[in-house]
Amino acid sequence: MKLVTCIDCSLSGLAWRWRGGNMDMADAGLPPGGLDENLVDQLLLSRGVAADDLARHRRPTLRDFLPDPSIFRDMDNAAARLSSAVEAGEAITIYGDYDVDGATSAALLILLLRELGVEARHYIPDRLLEGYGPSGEALVRLAREGSSLIVTVDCGAMAHEALAAADKEGVDVIVVDHHKCAPELPRAAALVNPNRLDEDDEAAAHGHLAAVGVAFLLAIATVRDLRARGYFKTRREPDLMALLDLVALGTVADVAQIRGLNRAFVAQGLKVMGKRRNTGLSALIDASRLNRAPTCSDLGFALGPRINAGGRVGEATLGVRLLTTTDPDEARDIAQRLSALNEERRAIEQAVQEAAEAQMDAQHNRSVLLLSGAGWHPGVIGIVAGRIKEKSGKPSLVVALDADEAGNGKGSGRSIAGVDLGAAIIAAREAGLLVGGGGHAMACGLTIEPSRLPDLAEWLDDRLARDVAEAQARQSLLLDLSVAPGGLTPSLVETLEEAGPFGVGWPGPRVAVGPVHLVKCDIVGAGHVRMVAAGADGRSFKAIAFRAAESEMGQALLHGARGRKLWLAGRVKMDDWGSRPAAELHVEDAAWAD
Repeated sequence: MKLVTCIDCSLSGLAWRWRGGNMDMADAGLPPGGLDENLVDQLLLSRGVAADDLARHRRPTLRDFLPDPSIFRDMDNAAARLSSAVEAGEAITIYGDYDVDGATSAALLILLLRELGVEARHYIPDRLLEGYGPSGEALVRLAREGSSLIVTVDCGAMAHEALAAADKEGVDVIVVDHHKCAPELPRAAALVNPNRLDEDDEAAAHGHLAAVGVAFLLAIATVRDLRARGYFKTRREPDLMALLDLVALGTVADVAQIRGLNRAFVAQGLKVMGKRRNTGLSALIDASRLNRAPTCSDLGFALGPRINAGGRVGEATLGVRLLTTTDPDEARDIAQRLSALNEERRAIEQAVQEAAEAQMDAQHNRSVLLLSGAGWHPGVIGIVAGRIKEKSGKPSLVVALDADEAGNGKGSGRSIAGVDLGAAIIAAREAGLLVGGGGHAMACGLTIEPSRLPDLAEWLDDRLARDVAEAQARQSLLLDLSVAPGGLTPSLVETLEEAGPFGVGWPGPRVAVGPVHLVKCDIVGAGHVRMVAAGADGRSFKAIAFRAAESEMGQALLHGARGRKLWLAGRVKMDDWGSRPAAELHVEDAAWAD
């Protein structure tokens, strides 16, 4: 039975479709010698790579993807001002956001300046006491403490009042950001952001960069400027490639699209990370109990959450301190503390998620979910919004009430593909519904008076209902390959990985396996459905569907699959717990095959 002709409605209610060409090998079996040598090219083509550009994408390098930093507005001004500060030995402060992108961006510039002979300060605002972005009070205080140049990273693009206060105080501010901008930009010595509305097409094509990627481009431009000034006649140039581990971590943890330049950043950054040159990252890898070189998935699910935990429920500066220390003992202590905070974060997150989910039924007819509650920790609302979005299939915002001294709510939102939530929040702010807010297509943050929550809910529904409906109508499970159980091998995993690294915007290959019957199916851990499946070819394999026990698919697998044949679809991963490596399937969906 050919897979492509039979799955119009899976156990999750989705149609299954090919992402690219028909790669149904379940009936025919694998070609002699294993996988078709053109499989990697097929994966690249199905992700939008032109046929005449395959060679560049097979092994992405900076040489092939890095643009001239000067294409970005204000980049040369920013590099020149930073170079002058280095030459003059000025006091420089790097003002970062409290998430991983902010921590890695700040650490990157601090390490760069250290190599250039300047020991820069860092300033990371407290999430609960100060909130997101630079405040005028903090900038003025830093200026009065001696800083003549402040560089904001992963924030500042919308900080009009704060930067006006800094300008009045007479301190120069360089903004390095990637969040959406308003037509009117704040006053700054330079504002580097590929998402400026006045950027041309060449620069705007890099709007998917994380802030740490923009910071890396600024590092290149600064070194180039200093080289032209003769700064390196008597000193060694910094090794910029050694900073790519930070770029990779910040890019993946900020859920930036892993395509084009970002894919090159991550591919090369993982190689650097594997060498463990950064003392703090090495300690964090050990604290995460990784006994191998980190993968792209590890950045998002093991290393990133630990650094984020400092800004969410602990001390916001821990991430930057970890990533910039050269003391192994200090690095180990901070890494262990971040791991403990991450466990604390998980418990807090679970409580808020349960409370938020209890409100979902009352909003089943809304296109955008807006959930709020008193006592919810602002440090976990972004994670919970992401979970709610995955469960509902709708853009979701979670608001912690009474989150600041003025009694305002602090909210975080996550969107679905095809619905620009960041633009909607900026428009809502301009319409007077919000105290503050911004973001990008897939994520946003906001501050709101609690009394305006009903108005915001109606406004978002009116603005985004059509976009959500169209996005949901386009939803389907896109497959790259189907195989019989015997085709699920370690060599398949290795071949598929050659088309990586994978992430948002460059999805990991999805494989359908079947037809199979379940030999074993039970619940393990926090609602995970664990399976052993076998096919007509006599081969069996392990599979797991994470957090699926309460879903319609999970219930069908647990209670309705006995004696029935089905297809399982998901990501193929290597299981190296046993005596020899084996391939297993991380199940995302299933469909009856009889």
